[in-house]
Amino acid sequence: MRTRALLIVIAALALAGCSVATTVRQNTMAINGSSDTIRNNTVAIHDSTAATTSLVPALQGVNNLRGPLDSVAALKPTLDGVANLRDPMTRVAALDAPMQSVAALNAPMMRVAALDPTMSAVARLDGPMRSVAAMRSSLENVASLQPSLNRVASLDVRLAAVASLGPQLQQVGSLGQPLERVAALEAPMAQLAAVGSILNRPLLLLGIGAVALIAWGMVTFLAVRFAILSASRAYAKPERPLTV
Repeated sequence: MRTRALLIVIAALALAGCSVATTVRQNTMAINGSSDTIRNNTVAIHDSTAATTSLVPALQGVNNLRGPLDSVAALKPTLDGVANLRDPMTRVAALDAPMQSVAALNAPMMRVAALDPTMSAVARLDGPMRSVAAMRSSLENVASLQPSLNRVASLDVRLAAVASLGPQLQQVGSLGQPLERVAALEAPMAQLAAVGSILNRPLLLLGIGAVALIAWGMVTFLAVRFAILSASRAYAKPERPLTV
């Protein structure tokens, strides 16, 4: 009985030893694997450390960019505004062909730029141009005279002939004062014209002459009659007697 128990204990110890050996072997393999992993990680860390060491100058350069980066960060509202211009910029990009056409106008635009002094002089005419603009109604009235002006323009040949009379017109102009004196005779000339109108009507002239002749005859008759009556009265007075 004791032998059996001893065999059982020995068998149990053998089994436990085999299990321990297996566990030790497995742990040893796990430790070896962990060691390899640690070794590989150590190599990776060494490589990373070397790479990081090589990046130190670059990182220092990036650190030096802190001020500019802060300035760029301060531009966030502006950059947001620029980002909001996406649609307008897309529409501007669609204007590529028109913009190329405008670019083809480089030479004409250079000539226009050369007109800067002239354009400046024109700009100084702002006041006079405003005055002309204020004359719009008068200019419209003048424009309404176009038919009349066309008729005057058709008189070009006649006006040229009148212009050729310059010396004669100057001589006539020298007669200004005599013509003014003649103009002062307007009333007598009007009376003379009235008399002339009578002379152009002979029957009226004869009637006036007959009336004047009759009036003259009556005046003469009355004068002679009054003279005779006066003479007869003078001779018909009686002589007064003489008194002593």
